Amino acid sequence: MKFLIKNILRIIPVLFIISLIVFLLVRVTGDPVSLMLPETATDAERAQLRESLGLNDPLYIQYFTYLGDLITGDFGESFRYNQPALGLVLERLPASFGLAFASMLVATLISIPLGILSAIKRNSFIDLFITGGAVLGKAMPNFWLGIMLILLFSVQLNIFPVSGTGSLMHFVLPAITLGTAIAAEMTRLIRSSMLEILGQEYIRTARSKGLLEAVVVNKHGFRNALIPVVTIMALQTATLIGGTLITETVFSWPGMGQLLIQAVNLRDMAVVQAATFIIALLVIISNLLADLAYRYLDPRIKYD
Repeated sequence: MKFLIKNILRIIPVLFIISLIVFLLVRVTGDPVSLMLPETATDAERAQLRESLGLNDPLYIQYFTYLGDLITGDFGESFRYNQPALGLVLERLPASFGLAFASMLVATLISIPLGILSAIKRNSFIDLFITGGAVLGKAMPNFWLGIMLILLFSVQLNIFPVSGTGSLMHFVLPAITLGTAIAAEMTRLIRSSMLEILGQEYIRTARSKGLLEAVVVNKHGFRNALIPVVTIMALQTATLIGGTLITETVFSWPGMGQLLIQAVNLRDMAVVQAATFIIALLVIISNLLADLAYRYLDPRIKYD
């Protein structure tokens, strides 16, 4: 409990820094008044809007006003949708969470058996094939893989739908697209971790006692090899939620990534601020969950 409270308290200054960075980045992108009003707007209309938005105040006053609104969950109103920005982002979160879960499931189902097999068959053709495939999977751009999957399985074979979220079939191609790169990274990490663990003295002792190789690998090796993988899984989950911008666009997936891309293109700054802050918060929470999982998987790990 002390560890949890300490880490939650550490989140507060991090969120403060993130809010400052988001505030400054949004302010240097241009004049929001010019974006929100048509070119035919009069100078008086522009001045009135600038005053209502508080843009005439000094920058530090604008920031503290923004910080106060942020604490209450008020990120402003989207000028495109005429709705609260935070509400728009939260509406898209379930779709992004669903896609993230499906992608992580695909990555886990692929990477765990392949990583273990690659470590057991070290320096064999199987190992070379798996590691080569992992490098290829990591190198493939998501948008290219997504387009290829659409052309093959949707256009040519007509097996899976091109876009939408109406059924489980809609999850397959986007989940494979996002899960491939994660699976590639996790496969290499599991292989590396397994090789390190299998070379430990206690593994040799277990083998000398006549235990079956499957027991040695599963009971003594895999659990310890999972510890570094937890970090990748936690961080990639947050990355999937906020970083699926291109993939969600390719598949017309109504998630937060697609919303953020649209907001950036339209320079809808309220939505950009809300989405960016939520993504950063998810990354921080994922880090905290990774630390907690560390302590569960290996009680010997201690934190100051």
